[in-house]
Amino acid sequence: QMQLVESGGGLVQAGGSLRLSCAASGRILSRYGMAWFRQAPGKEREFVAAINWSGGSTDYVDSAKGRFTIFRDNAKNTVYLDMDSLKPEDTAVYYCAASEYSIIQIASMMYKYWGQGTQVTVSS
Repeated sequence: QMQLVESGGGLVQAGGSLRLSCAASGRILSRYGMAWFRQAPGKEREFVAAINWSGGSTDYVDSAKGRFTIFRDNAKNTVYLDMDSLKPEDTAVYYCAASEYSIIQIASMMYKYWGQGTQVTVSS
């Protein structure tokens, strides 16, 4: 079993920045593709960003391109999501997830392990 624990969420004003962290334990992180998803109240869970096992390939939802950056430190078993120029519509619970597939996946069903989520609230 892999355990994923997110941190770094909080309340920020529009235009501000946050860094989310996802610490993994129980498995070697470098063997997994990783992603961030988010879920706003009353909405379905949405793909935000993904990174392959080596960190050499990434993908983002269109609304996050140019504002968010996903990266990983396999030595620390941690994945990060830097979020800049935050908007009120970014408000959601952000989840970290791990996939056993070698190529980037954007569908939530392809992810085997999930964290408990961290709340991000962006005020206008």
